[in-house]
Amino acid sequence: MEGSRMENLVRAEKSLRLSLEKSKSVGLALERAGPRLAEIRQRLPSLGSAVRPIRAERDALVAVGGHINRAVGPAAAVLKVFDAVHGLEKSLLSDPRSDIAGYLSVLKRLQEALRFLGDNCGLAIQWLEDIVEYLEDNSVADQVYLANLKKELKNLRESQHGELDGGLLDAALRKLEDEFRLLLTENSVPLPMSATAAGDGMACIAPSPLPVSVVQKLQAILGRLIANDRLDRCVGIYVEVRSSNVRASLQALNLDYLEISVSEFNDVQSIEGYIAQWGKHLEFAVKHLFEAEYKLCNDVFERIGLDVWMGCFSKIAAQAGILAFLQFGKTVTESKKDPIKLLKLLDIFASLSKLRLDFNRLFGGGPCVEIQNLTRDLIKRVIDGAAEIFWELFVQVELQRPNPPPVDGNVPRLVSFITDYCNKLLGDDYKPILTQVLIIHRSWKRQSFQEKLLVTEILNIVKAVEQNVETWIKAYDDPILSHFFAMNNHWHLCKHLKGTKLGELLGDSWLREHEQYKEYYSTIFLRDSWGKLPGHLSREGLILFSGGRATARDLVKKRLKKFNEVFDEMYTKQSSWIMPERDLREKTCQLIVQAVVPVYRSYMQNYGPLVEQDASSTKYAKYTVQKLEEMLLCLYRPRPVRHGSLRSPTFSAKYGNGVPDLRRTASAVV
Repeated sequence: MEGSRMENLVRAEKSLRLSLEKSKSVGLALERAGPRLAEIRQRLPSLGSAVRPIRAERDALVAVGGHINRAVGPAAAVLKVFDAVHGLEKSLLSDPRSDIAGYLSVLKRLQEALRFLGDNCGLAIQWLEDIVEYLEDNSVADQVYLANLKKELKNLRESQHGELDGGLLDAALRKLEDEFRLLLTENSVPLPMSATAAGDGMACIAPSPLPVSVVQKLQAILGRLIANDRLDRCVGIYVEVRSSNVRASLQALNLDYLEISVSEFNDVQSIEGYIAQWGKHLEFAVKHLFEAEYKLCNDVFERIGLDVWMGCFSKIAAQAGILAFLQFGKTVTESKKDPIKLLKLLDIFASLSKLRLDFNRLFGGGPCVEIQNLTRDLIKRVIDGAAEIFWELFVQVELQRPNPPPVDGNVPRLVSFITDYCNKLLGDDYKPILTQVLIIHRSWKRQSFQEKLLVTEILNIVKAVEQNVETWIKAYDDPILSHFFAMNNHWHLCKHLKGTKLGELLGDSWLREHEQYKEYYSTIFLRDSWGKLPGHLSREGLILFSGGRATARDLVKKRLKKFNEVFDEMYTKQSSWIMPERDLREKTCQLIVQAVVPVYRSYMQNYGPLVEQDASSTKYAKYTVQKLEEMLLCLYRPRPVRHGSLRSPTFSAKYGNGVPDLRRTASAVV
């Protein structure tokens, strides 16, 4: 009994031990299975997604293939074009100079590819979006996967509106712009010239300054750039290069004077030389430089349209200096009024009139409106200013009448200036221009003009000068100086108008009348001045020494002393008088010598010995015959001209130191 109980215990112990070992084994197995279960747990979602299509509707699974095929076809074509675009990159980033035609061809292919991408990229994206939407609606694909697809498609659609080529087209166009500038710069050479040569060959018209091959390259580049909305940049480059070239061509002419302002000069005379240069320089610039630029603009931009190339030319002309030329003319019109200004205004009008057809052709287009307005304004200022000065001349001459005459009996600057001035106005150089100016000016006022108006006005001016002379003759307190002045002025009018346009108008009788007046006053002058001097050398009481030698000596001393006193007084006074005409001066001095010297010589030969032995002989025999003659022959000579007096003569001090200033008040004739 006990034995069987022990066996049962032993079996129970073994069973228990086996159970413990199994428990340990199961525990170890469970411990090892934990990580694997966790891994399985993590993979379950993806496994579920993988088997989801198997669980999807049969119709959805069948239709998805067609949707994918329709979307992938266009997308593949777009990708192929993208690859082609990247294949053009090396060619387009190279220098186009070696083969401009080839470069433009490659650029054209790039633009065609970009147009294809622009037209088809959006469609391909739309189809891809449709298939994603289908997959999502039919739960055919994982949501995370679909979300990533949506994100990529969104980025692709946004990039569609940007640069599909990564900026390659823009880089290629910049290279074309650089080549456009380089072609212009390398072939834009300033016209070689000198300031002295500017007046030669004015009729010559400059040829187009660029070779045909270069123009063709510029046109080809221009066409491609314009197709990409870069016309304004091309025009800007062209204007910059060509206007700079024209300015460089003009530098040799030394045009600094164009920048002068009214405040920098006193009157027109001080810039008279500049005005003469201005006309030549303007003609040279228009006929040689702007003419060439006009042709070249037409050659390069003719395919684009008239407004474009005319606008381009207008900018070149403005930046190269045409506005500065017009501004200088305006500055001259703003200077103070004087007769010389009238001549200079006529010079300016003549220059503009000579270039009128060129101006109308070159600057007549709409884009040149600023140049047109400035030119019209300048012409109006010139015509108004010239007409105003001309019609005021008569009044200004009359205003000088109350002023005192020259103290030295000289010809007043008013007289000498007006005679020369009116002859210039009637000359072939100025009369046609002045006539045209007056015709235009009166037409603006709806008034007719006849040539006799011009002639009549000039004759009136000369008659006013005559009246001034007559008034001044009577203004002297000293009658001898009055006769001297009259002789000077009548001879000046006769001599300087004889054989001239003005003299022909006045007539031979007028000229003879002034010559007769000259002779008349010359006779009176000699009679009342030097002609009285020999009377002091009387021989009365000296015949046969009737009163004795001592008495004769005293008479000779007394008469020589009186002669010397009168001579010295007369000579001192008249040595400051001036006779500007050499022929009249020499003739007058010879007449004085003939009236005085022979009498003095004879007297000294006969009676000089009576006083020459006296201790005080030099007091009476003061002058030798030779010395007396030399002194008389040196009378009335003009004083040496100072540097500052080389300017044109003036009406009077009323007009300052230059020519008459028509804005001031009167003071003196000299």
